[in-house]
Amino acid sequence: MAKYDYDLGVIGGGAAGLTVASGAAQLGARTLLIEKGPALGGDCLHFGCVPSKTLIHSARLYHSVKSCSRFGLPEVAMPEVDFRSIAARIRSVIAAIQEHDSVERFCRLGAEVRFGAPRFVDEHQVELDGKRLSARSWVIATGSSSTPPQGPVLQNIPFITNKEIFALDHLPASLVVLGAGPIAIEMAQAFCRLGSRVTVIQRSGQILTKEDKDLADGVMQVMAGEGVRFLLGATVTGARTVGNIQELVVVTAAGEETILAETVLVAQGRSPNIDGLGLAEIGVAHDVRGITVDSRMRTSHSHIYAPGDVNGRFQFTHAAGHEGGVVVANAIFRLPRKVNTRWMPWCTYCDPELASIGMNEKRAREAGIAYTVWTEEFSGNDRALACGEGVGKLKMLLDAKENPLGVQILGPSAGEILGEWVAVLGGGMKLSALAGTIHPYPTLTEINKRVAGSWLSPKIFSPTVRKGLKLIFQLKGSACNPSSRI
Repeated sequence: MAKYDYDLGVIGGGAAGLTVASGAAQLGARTLLIEKGPALGGDCLHFGCVPSKTLIHSARLYHSVKSCSRFGLPEVAMPEVDFRSIAARIRSVIAAIQEHDSVERFCRLGAEVRFGAPRFVDEHQVELDGKRLSARSWVIATGSSSTPPQGPVLQNIPFITNKEIFALDHLPASLVVLGAGPIAIEMAQAFCRLGSRVTVIQRSGQILTKEDKDLADGVMQVMAGEGVRFLLGATVTGARTVGNIQELVVVTAAGEETILAETVLVAQGRSPNIDGLGLAEIGVAHDVRGITVDSRMRTSHSHIYAPGDVNGRFQFTHAAGHEGGVVVANAIFRLPRKVNTRWMPWCTYCDPELASIGMNEKRAREAGIAYTVWTEEFSGNDRALACGEGVGKLKMLLDAKENPLGVQILGPSAGEILGEWVAVLGGGMKLSALAGTIHPYPTLTEINKRVAGSWLSPKIFSPTVRKGLKLIFQLKGSACNPSSRI
């Protein structure tokens, strides 16, 4: 039997790789973790989820103070933002979380950590800093990076991505955002609230294109009201630098115009980090979207796995963690566990937030599934009104048999409210049971109970039920005739 240096080798120290490495090491597998960057944590910790949510929170607080008069408070004259202070706070939050993702912690768990850029020399060995290291099984969890601009137009000007935006030394007076996905929308709103003049340029006719248009349009309407300008169905045909300003020539259905900006943020999707790994040489199937995997996260070599962003399926930190857990079950326990993404939740942290689980209308139509939609408005939620956050709604989709297909929420703390649906749908709880639960009043989560109740009410209070009760219990019927009170 072949002898290997390690039971399991993990390439990539982000969400998926850390999940696999910690789980495998604690189970007694001799584990090697290799990270290309200078520290563990991956894109999420250093350039994604953590810094973006930290920035968004600072921007929301600043915006709330500036608009506090709408809550009956005296107006406050706010000084301009010193972005260096915000950047410093971002670094402090990252540092606090970094302790959990430290080399020392993983060493205590039993995993050896090395830094560098490995390359496969065969399907069981990689070369790292001139030394060959072998493992019985390998996990490629190298994540993804911002997709560079396509074509020559933007090669003439400097631009930034999510890797640079959180370390700016000052707040840009003006910012152009290319793209309108979650990262683009979150950063556009945050920088607008901090004081930048922001323009979003989107090639398609909708922002957040994976979401239902009515909810995406709701986000856009709020952001436009705050000052963000949107150019949809737009193409950048020219770009140049004049002094410290970037000039972009943009063509829309309305014609051609020149947009000026101090800073240009490129946020037009993500690409897998697979260059330099030697995948083609060892026959690991992949394309521009990522490494091809099956439902057990296995690549074209069954002992090599690829969880997380690198496979291009779901580019969420929580999805990477889930897929990493599946890899541990398959690689260590040798159990044929499969990824279950039926109730995959996600959230865009704009304000109001837009959160989803399961199918939305767009996906149901694409799948040819008949459905009905049940909605509740946050304007009817007492807590939302008390907090001045009555914009948005909840949509619940049911199939022809009235089984849940999915839920979408546009509203305050939508990501937190969605947590109840993660438990309800993932646990197979009946809607009638949700309708009968007791929620504290007043809370935003009452909207979940209310939409379930709106589905259940016609069944309970139907004419047939009323007629049966009248017959059995001799009920006398309505005590008030609205027409007699006119």
